[in-house]
Amino acid sequence: MRKLFCVSLVFLLTCATAFSSGAAGKKKPQPSPVLSEHDRAVHALQRLTFGPRPGDIEKVLAIGVDNWIQQQLTPAQAANPVLDGKLAAYRTLRMQPKELAQSFPTNQMIREASEGKRALPSDPVQNGLWEYLMERYKEQQNGNAAVINVALPAAPDEAAQKAAEQERKDTARHVADMLLSLPKANRMTAFMKLPISDRRAMLQSAPGDLRDKLMADMSPTERETYFAMNGPGGIVVSELQMAKIQRAIYSDSQLEEVMTDFWFNHFNVFIYKDQDQYFVTTYERDVIRPNALGKFRDLLTAVAKSPAMLYYLDNWLSMGPESQASGYKPGKPPNPNVVFKGLNENYGRELLELHTLGVDGGYTQADVTEAARVFTGWTVQPMDQGWAFTFDPKRHQPGTKTILGMTIKEDGVNEGTHLLDILSKAPATAKFIATKLTRRFVADDPPPALVDAMAKTFIDTDGDIKEVLRTMVRSKEFWSPAVYRKKVKTPLEFVLSAVRATGSQVQNPMPLVQALNKMGMPLYQMQPPTGYSTKSETWMNSDALLERLNFSVALTSGGVGGVNFDPLRVLALGLLARAPKEAIVPVSTSGGTDAAITLVEDALIAGELSKNTDKTIRKALDDPQLANQLLDNPSKPLATIIGLTLGSPEFQLR
Repeated sequence: MRKLFCVSLVFLLTCATAFSSGAAGKKKPQPSPVLSEHDRAVHALQRLTFGPRPGDIEKVLAIGVDNWIQQQLTPAQAANPVLDGKLAAYRTLRMQPKELAQSFPTNQMIREASEGKRALPSDPVQNGLWEYLMERYKEQQNGNAAVINVALPAAPDEAAQKAAEQERKDTARHVADMLLSLPKANRMTAFMKLPISDRRAMLQSAPGDLRDKLMADMSPTERETYFAMNGPGGIVVSELQMAKIQRAIYSDSQLEEVMTDFWFNHFNVFIYKDQDQYFVTTYERDVIRPNALGKFRDLLTAVAKSPAMLYYLDNWLSMGPESQASGYKPGKPPNPNVVFKGLNENYGRELLELHTLGVDGGYTQADVTEAARVFTGWTVQPMDQGWAFTFDPKRHQPGTKTILGMTIKEDGVNEGTHLLDILSKAPATAKFIATKLTRRFVADDPPPALVDAMAKTFIDTDGDIKEVLRTMVRSKEFWSPAVYRKKVKTPLEFVLSAVRATGSQVQNPMPLVQALNKMGMPLYQMQPPTGYSTKSETWMNSDALLERLNFSVALTSGGVGGVNFDPLRVLALGLLARAPKEAIVPVSTSGGTDAAITLVEDALIAGELSKNTDKTIRKALDDPQLANQLLDNPSKPLATIIGLTLGSPEFQLR
């Protein structure tokens, strides 16, 4: 372990030096004026997917790079039994917000039930869940009252705590044994009939072996309900996060997945804002994904009407100062001593600054205020009525509005759709969207000529996203050797590409979700509306490199639970990767770590490791014991080689 730590530390310092000096990836002093067909395939896969999987380069070359890109731009809804099977376990993906709340109740619903203002569900299992959550709510309320009434709580008795914990363990083991003795179909119902203290003991202190046996026999619905007792909203969030990982790894429509991620980030919402944990599932499923390669106008409108966005930017509460709901009296001047707080400008501001025109798009603060007035009345139905978008004319600000020098006549909900139409066709919007797409797919500093060309296509095609992307992938700037392997991967791109490149099989994606938390990119949890940056400077520093290297070593040493990694598979991939090449340099497996490094480099980075990185890996592994282990038990030294290669500067680039 000490040896691996020293190797990692030396390698980390070398990586940091490579990035700071700009040496990463510079294997050739003078790049070729054009990319080879092989490099075009690598480039397309690196930029338009979440990283190539084993065999992807060969598949792309077989049908032609341009043909493959065309397929990605027009994804067929072909069956993907592997992905479908993995997503089938996440029941929440197929629910509407109201259904989600009924199955995984909100805090407000539990409070109402506790106060006798809401009926409990009739289903015995769901009834048991609500009963348990109500008890937790009451305990929390009693605890809060105790904090108020007691100045200094008594010091805990250590012996009593140990005795209580042992009692919980004994109870949990008894409960688990009892449940395992029952038919599988009867276990959850029986569990929910137990006293709440027994259920709590089972949740907190069940022996791992017995808990795993029970979990293995539970249906996905039963498993969701069981864990919902620890926090119902967490089930909705975790299933959405895990589904994102599974889609990105296993979907064949990779560009659609990349664009879904791009647009969610562009129209960012924070999943823990108010009730948004119940809306983000449908936001991504019904708003972002269906429009990811469609018309920008349709996407913009769907976002504006999404309860997820209405909650996130508080527009669901916005009310016109002269609306009927505000209590405004026509013919009477407003009281100058009263500041009206009903109008909320959050959505109006972000609509202009982040969704359409951009910060330099030529709008003023007055335009922000007028946009906010236009969207008054755009709100959300009460949960029991469906929790969908609705327009409330009583909240809407009457009168005409003037935005960007244009007059929008009073027309209720149609004022908003009219403004969205104006913004979607604005030249500033075209340039802003083209710039963001170019920054994501081409370079941190977008080439002006390409931005202009993509913006022109945006205007000419009425915001057809697919055609804008087609302009990009047909440009010389996209295929320039100057941008080849020069974009730093975000943490999401890095983690996904590492799993895809090694052909690792994901049984439980939650450890990958947790790895992203450590790397500073928790899924659906960017609080500011700006979304996550795709620029290199955001993600490249010593701490970030250390987390990436730690993940690489954990993945290749079996330390990422739920992910099956096979180092010998990667070695075999390296042999296959060399086979199609015209000029093959024979590699003998008797060469020990030297040969293994060459094969791993071929498998994971198409043999394009810089001389400095290659030298560093070989030097770090210059240990006779590793060479001997490669012959006797190749898995361990191979895992180290693969881990260091995944942590190399070159693998951080796409």
